[in-house]
Amino acid sequence: MTTFTSYDEERLMNKLRWRIVPFIFLLYIISMVDRVNISFAALEMNKDLGITATAFGAVAGIFFIPYFLFEIPSNILMHRIGARIWISRIMISWGIVVVLTAFIKNVTHLAVLRCLLGIAEAGFYPSMILYLTFWFPQKHQARTVSVFMTGLAAANIITGPVTSWILDNVNWLGLPGWRWVFILEGLPAIILGILTLFVLVDRPQQARFLTKEEKEWLVTELRKEHEAKVAKVNISKWEVLKNGVVWQLTISYLGYVMALYGLGLWLPQIIKALSGYLSNTQIGLISTLPYICGVIGMVLVANHSDKTMERRFHVGLPIIMAAVGLVALTKTKNLVLSMALISISTVGIYSYVGSFWTLPNTFLSEETAAVGIALINAFGNLGGFVGPYIVGFLKDATNSINAGMYVLASCALIACILAVALPKKHIMREGMKTTSKAM
Repeated sequence: MTTFTSYDEERLMNKLRWRIVPFIFLLYIISMVDRVNISFAALEMNKDLGITATAFGAVAGIFFIPYFLFEIPSNILMHRIGARIWISRIMISWGIVVVLTAFIKNVTHLAVLRCLLGIAEAGFYPSMILYLTFWFPQKHQARTVSVFMTGLAAANIITGPVTSWILDNVNWLGLPGWRWVFILEGLPAIILGILTLFVLVDRPQQARFLTKEEKEWLVTELRKEHEAKVAKVNISKWEVLKNGVVWQLTISYLGYVMALYGLGLWLPQIIKALSGYLSNTQIGLISTLPYICGVIGMVLVANHSDKTMERRFHVGLPIIMAAVGLVALTKTKNLVLSMALISISTVGIYSYVGSFWTLPNTFLSEETAAVGIALINAFGNLGGFVGPYIVGFLKDATNSINAGMYVLASCALIACILAVALPKKHIMREGMKTTSKAM
């Protein structure tokens, strides 16, 4: 086998990042746009369909219940069928559902289609995370995943201005702007789903863009990591469902998701309540500011995590910022100060996730990761239902978002405590041992 220097290794990793990450980054942006555009459509849709705050919180989050139920089966099928075909299927089906949402007549229709969207999209995100582990050794994963995960912030940066502009300016064929939101933002998923069949490559062994030497080195490194993980945690893919560390990660991730969507799906309406004079387009533009801050924080924290090979505190401590920011948000009605606090909260929330997904890969092999990552993401994403619903329910009950923000801050605090309390020997030291064996 050809000897690889550290320079050769870094050059190969950069080559892989440029070849793989931009396309799946684009897919992730489209998935998040189609998941959260309902928060902006609600500025007009709720009035047209007579949707209350409680009902909106429930319907916006109900997506995550079927998403939870179909998550693990979807990820297992992706592992068996291959990323290219399965991810293409996911995108085409969810794009069709989003377009159909434009033609709903009442809240029941919306609830049904949000459930179908959850079924269609189930497995997409963990499939992306698992797909990256097929290509990148563990010590390069935090940086790579964080770059991919900036799609979360990028989607919110794009969704606000684009969706609010459609709301204010597109009324073709007698249809209101909120209906065109779903049509115009659902079609790209269908188109990109078809392109996925021609762009993605399932495994390094099949990659024509790699040299023979690059393939040999990469396959060998990934095999060494796999063997080290099997030796460390020699369990079947179904026994991972009983692993205590996996469940600790799951509950931590649940707290993060509740804070993420509890704040994100209500953000346009929070801004609108703080200032009654802003147009939909202005609300959309202002809403991008927290996410710009969030993406900067995510990349900086993840790069430092890779540099130091420390994971727990890079995951746990940033989200404390979110808890502080959400509590402080309840103490002011000033738009500028409120946006600053929302930005601080968003930085904390986003910085958590950039390094989080390196944790399962420190001790799960490829086969067990297919189940473990799906389990964490599936249960965690139930927070996408609970978070927005709690905020909506408490808003109707108290005529204020304050109680909801206290709940979300508590969720962020729990996410921090559980991440920092992960067994050091199991997550850090052994994870670093695995990495050294692969080098």
